[in-house]
Parts: sequence; C-alpha cells; structure tokens
Amino acid sequence: MCAPSIELSDKIGCNANEYDDYFDWKKLKMALDTTLFFSQSPSTLGPGTYGPLLIIAGPCILESDAINMRIGETMRDACAKHGLSFVFKASFDKANRSSIKSARGPGLERGCDMLAKLKSALGVPVTTDIHEPQQAARAAQAVDILQIPAFLARQTDLLAAAAATGRAVNVKKGQFMAPVEMVGAIGKLRESGAKQIMLTERGTFFGYHRLVNDFAGVGDMMQMGVPVCFDATHSTQKPGEGETSGGNPHHAPLLARAAVAAGVDAIFLECHPDPAASLSDRSTIQLLDRMPALLGQLAEIRRVVVQK
Repeated sequence: MCAPSIELSDKIGCNANEYDDYFDWKKLKMALDTTLFFSQSPSTLGPGTYGPLLIIAGPCILESDAINMRIGETMRDACAKHGLSFVFKASFDKANRSSIKSARGPGLERGCDMLAKLKSALGVPVTTDIHEPQQAARAAQAVDILQIPAFLARQTDLLAAAAATGRAVNVKKGQFMAPVEMVGAIGKLRESGAKQIMLTERGTFFGYHRLVNDFAGVGDMMQMGVPVCFDATHSTQKPGEGETSGGNPHHAPLLARAAVAAGVDAIFLECHPDPAASLSDRSTIQLLDRMPALLGQLAEIRRVVVQK
C-alpha cells in the first residue's frame, strides 16, 4: 500500500466555524493532505464540514519542461493566494484521441519520470490518467492520485488495478452513464481495496454534438459518500466535429462557478500559456493568464457556500 506522500504538518479541523483559520496557507504548507481531503470533504461527512476547495489543473498532456513548470507555478501560486489546495495534472499518454494522428504524449516511462520531477520541483501532489491495468503500478510510483478516463469508467480490471496500488483514485463519469451508475464504479474500487475515491463529472451525451451538464445529477453523486470533482474544461467539448473535438471554451468559467456554488469538492481545469499551441484539447483548454482571476472568483463563491 502507498501512503499519501505529501502531508500537512498539523491536521487542522475543518468545520465551518474554523474556516478562516483553516485557510491559512502557511499551515497548508503548499500541499494537499490526501488523507484529510478524502476523509473530511462535505460529500463524505455532510454539510458543515469543509476543507479547502481542491483545484486539479495543468496541461492536457505533458508539454516541454518549461511550459509544464510555468503552468504549475502559476496555478500553485494563485491557489496559495486564494487559500485553495492544488494538484498538478498532466497525461503521459492520451490513448483515446479522435484521430490516430493526434499527439499522444511522452509515454509511460518518460512521462512518469517527468511527473515525479514536477512533483518535487513544485512541492505539490500530482495526478495522471491510466488507460490499461498494467500502467497502474508504474504510474502510482510517481503520482498521488490515479485518474480513470470517462470512457473507461466501467472497466473492472482497470479499476481493480488502480485500487490495488493504494493510491487515491479519481473516476470520471462516462459521458454515456447516468450519475446513479457511478455507484458501480465505487463498489468495484472499494471491493478491490481502494480507500480514497473521487468521482468527476465531465458532461453527458444527448446526441447533438455538445456535452450537457446535469447539476441535479452532480447532486446525486454528492450523496454517494465520496468527494465529487467537476471538470469545467472537458464539459465544454463538442465531440464529433472531425479529427479533433470542438468546444466552447468560453463557457468553462461559467460552469466552474456554477459547480462551486453547487458545493462540489474539487474543480478540474486544463490550461496553457498559448491554447492554440497546446499539444492536445486546443478547443477547450483555458488561457493560463486568465486562471488566477477565475480562482479568486471560485474562492469567494466557496466562502459563501461554507458560511451559509
């Protein structure tokens, strides 16, 4: 079993009355205690018990060292300013691209080495997605949270392999699945030994080339006893528009604000200094320079939710 690799020096209580003290970033040590997050989220313990809103952010796939660090440092420092927890996200391989010609990433070995170095350099937890059971053990050596792609949310062997590593597991809800069906993914993970589980909403297919977000469904997932994350960037995708998916990236901030108001535990944002030059998801990825202001808005909305 892999214990969480980044911990708080002091595990501070997270009820609403201690909100301001808990958001002292010096106490957070620029890091997320995964055990604390997964055990004390509102979705786990119910209303009135809150930790910092978690931001999972980074490029779609690993880019150059300079770009990865620029994104990581910008998001880390903006989260620090606004009292938000931060996990750096990037993929070592995107096996589910629309076209065989699309960029895939550096691959498992080199990608995991890059993620481990970023984790050390940034001083924050990292996450990446896996597509095959045999990738789980190697990825778990480098990251704190293993992500299961939406199209693979029902793959029993993949879920079991991720759970067996002892790492936290974040499962994206399939675009083809009703929220209630995610109970099955939770059950598979728990029966395979997972202790730290999160679900992510990223939109649902309704047959007209645009993903739709059902916030009542998000509420249903928040009743399942595990933290819930909202993927604000992939939710703006317009699949089926050619060799790459289209998107409405200007809607991502709106969706992120709505999700925080709904009470989710985490927000997923892909960002890049130059979206047009991104190696993947150019149609939905967010401009990095706009993210600090958005994080400030999300922090203010979270404050209202916590204090109500």
